Amino acid sequence: MPLFDSRIDPRSEAFAANRDHMLRMLAEVRALEQRTRDRSAQSQPLFDKRGQLLPRDRIALLLDPGSAYLELSALAGFGLDHPDPAKCVPGAGVITGIGMVGGTRCMVVASDSGIEAGSFRAMALEKILRAQRIALDNKLPFVHLVESAGANLLRYKVEGFVGGGAMFRNLARLSAAGLPVVTVVHGSSTAGGAYMPGLSDYVIMVRGRARAFLAGPPLLKAATGEIATEENLGGAEMHTAVSGLGEYMAENDADGVRLAREVVKRLQWSRHLTPGALAQGSEVRGPRFDSEDLLGIMSPDGRKPADMREVIARIVDDSDFLEFKSLYGPSTVTAHAAIRGHAIGIITNNGPIDPDGANKATHFIQACCQSGTPIVYLQNTTGYMVGQAYERGGMIKHGSKMIQAVANATVPQLTVMCGASFGAGHYGMCGRAYEPSFLFSWPNARTAVMGGEQAAMTMRIVAEAGAKRKGLDVDEAALDAQDKAIVDTFERQQSAIATSSLLLDDGVIDPRDTRDVLALSLTVLNEAARRTVRPIQFGVARP
Repeated sequence: MPLFDSRIDPRSEAFAANRDHMLRMLAEVRALEQRTRDRSAQSQPLFDKRGQLLPRDRIALLLDPGSAYLELSALAGFGLDHPDPAKCVPGAGVITGIGMVGGTRCMVVASDSGIEAGSFRAMALEKILRAQRIALDNKLPFVHLVESAGANLLRYKVEGFVGGGAMFRNLARLSAAGLPVVTVVHGSSTAGGAYMPGLSDYVIMVRGRARAFLAGPPLLKAATGEIATEENLGGAEMHTAVSGLGEYMAENDADGVRLAREVVKRLQWSRHLTPGALAQGSEVRGPRFDSEDLLGIMSPDGRKPADMREVIARIVDDSDFLEFKSLYGPSTVTAHAAIRGHAIGIITNNGPIDPDGANKATHFIQACCQSGTPIVYLQNTTGYMVGQAYERGGMIKHGSKMIQAVANATVPQLTVMCGASFGAGHYGMCGRAYEPSFLFSWPNARTAVMGGEQAAMTMRIVAEAGAKRKGLDVDEAALDAQDKAIVDTFERQQSAIATSSLLLDDGVIDPRDTRDVLALSLTVLNEAARRTVRPIQFGVARP
């Protein structure tokens, strides 16, 4: 095949003229782009005073150092916000682009809050919708850095309000498509904008700066007469500890961006491009704490609490784990970690499961299913909370949601019975009936519908009430004997040896071997997922 013979003469006058024209056009574009950057940078003194980073500095901190970044739609809205082109600032108040975050290529969208507090300007909605469309079409996780005054009510247009619902629709579709939505709330995200974190899978809120509420203090007072501060109404501490809208609370902008990188990194999204690739770009390190310590964490008295974070720290890589919603439903512990390079989600218990804990676990299970992350349950619970307050708080429905999530999870689930496993907590923490891929017990594990003493007390109360209704005297000796028989029955059946003998687990393991056992199990599951089999319509017949 003959080589192409170029006819262009770079030394000709025509070529030089063409080149000069192109450079002038390019310089005009670059000048407009720089105008936007300069306009945003004018807010530097205000941001410094508030202890904040400018939006583009947040993006720079979010992206992997030295990696490529493709900014999109930089000239959006130019000429539409101001009649004088010389005074018009392009960009629509939003920065969008594709870049690498923790080794994963993501769609990154940030409010340009250095310009008019990040309020939406002409074409802002269309720019965000285009970024969401690209993320959906190209299977990119969506990272959103939010600090926006929202729509400018002085420029209100009903069509903008109606069409704006598409932005929230797309967030829901991204999540449903299996594309994680990670949002950092750096400042205001109010009214309709509150649905940005509300429709995200992982939400990080900056202490003292984040604001998320459907009606701010002025509108609240106008609508209902109620008086509230912004912090109490929708601050980071309230949302991470009370409402559950936020999973992580950051100390400042930089910390919020760090947490966003941590979340994306923990998802190991790139492993989907190279099946079986583990812990890309990093050495797998063992726990920093001695596995021998696992022998002394759990008390023989199951009523004495144990901090299961101590267990996590002795089985995961580098003792490094990122808690999910740590301030919300704190008796239920959820975290991202890795074991021998295998990304995992962990769910465990530092006490009974309350409504907030059940909701947190449900959210976490669904998020793990979305990212294809196996879940490890470390059981140590006396069950779901009981009592009038908890019944009124919806314990049944919230516990049922958790059980629904466990029963229908689409990722491998592994269970280790580390301590107590009582009542419906056994079900909600992926007990044997929920068919975890593997289930192992520590020697001290105990499984029962309830504690023997509670069962005996329950039956005693029933017997005493029955005798009272019939006008009979209570036979205390008989009830004492009944108590002993019930306790003995429960004690005999709840031990790890008893349950393992009935094949209610896959074996009783040395706590010190937990990491090795889970690593091997995860390797088996990973290989199974990558293995191709060729089903046939018959069994292979022997001659």
